[in-house]
Amino acid sequence: MQHNPQDDLSASLNVLFETVKRAADDRPDLIALPEYFAYMGDGSKSLAASGAWFDDINVQVSELAKTLGIAIHAGSLAEKRETGTFNTTVVHGADGSEIARYSKIHLFDVDLADGTQFRESDLISAGSSVEVYELNGWKIGCTICYDLRFPELFRRLRDMGAELILVPAAFMRETGRAHWEVLLRARAIETGTYIAAPAQVFSFNDGKGHCYGHSLICDPWGNVLANASDVLGHVDARLDKDYLNDVRARVPVHLHHVLT
Repeated sequence: MQHNPQDDLSASLNVLFETVKRAADDRPDLIALPEYFAYMGDGSKSLAASGAWFDDINVQVSELAKTLGIAIHAGSLAEKRETGTFNTTVVHGADGSEIARYSKIHLFDVDLADGTQFRESDLISAGSSVEVYELNGWKIGCTICYDLRFPELFRRLRDMGAELILVPAAFMRETGRAHWEVLLRARAIETGTYIAAPAQVFSFNDGKGHCYGHSLICDPWGNVLANASDVLGHVDARLDKDYLNDVRARVPVHLHHVLT
């Protein structure tokens, strides 16, 4: 799914859920949502504060998955725990049950020469668990946004059996134009896995931020199977396990790692 959440939680969810229902007409096995799919707000503090809604939103997504009879990989939401606020994915099975949960491991902290600072870790705590779940005979790995820049995580997921890796994201426009597609294709080629990256698009926070969009699915050879234009909606692809196994046999990097 490609979505543009704002600071009106109810309106954002209504638009997203209607788009999900339209995508469900094609009867997919899995629908994947972007990072922070429900709410972006007017800044990092309000985004972190939205963690108070985590349980309520997940109940709604669970009910939607059960109603549609389709599993939903719910991109991410802010999740408040006693130990901090986390950027967390919950995966809901076609019966509405929770089948996986993953919290973003890599947090984006930067200090630029002009004095600009952005510290995700000031408000969000890092997860520590690498997660792979199984759905309809496929093993699926979990990542979120900035995790994309760390190939060792994708290698770990591949070594845990992942055949598809999800990358829900809210990449900014500047870095998206330069790095988004090339990084996604590289992770697919390195690991011999399918990669699916549902993304946010358009502006948020009264135009102060702008997401790149271009939700993308690529195969283990690095071919782009689907790439969204600048719209709200979705792209889809059918995965082929025989093809995946053939690619891994032709370029068996998983057998040749010598560094740990």
